[in-house]
Amino acid sequence: MAVTVTYQVNGMSCGHCEGAISGEISEIAGVSEVKAVAATGLVTVTSAAPLDEEAVRAAVDEAGYELVGPAA
Repeated sequence: MAVTVTYQVNGMSCGHCEGAISGEISEIAGVSEVKAVAATGLVTVTSAAPLDEEAVRAAVDEAGYELVGPAA
């Protein structure tokens, strides 16, 4: 069963930002879909199993942004 988690990310301001973050998170094993929305700062990730938040944080860091944590 797929798992969907929405994260709050600081620093996204445009479509390029969305693409950079989506590209990095998509490389995490098990990720099937990533939807980043700069207007809200939310990134929704769908994966085959729960992801290690540190792996998501590292991917967001690599893209040059800051993962705040799971969205409330």
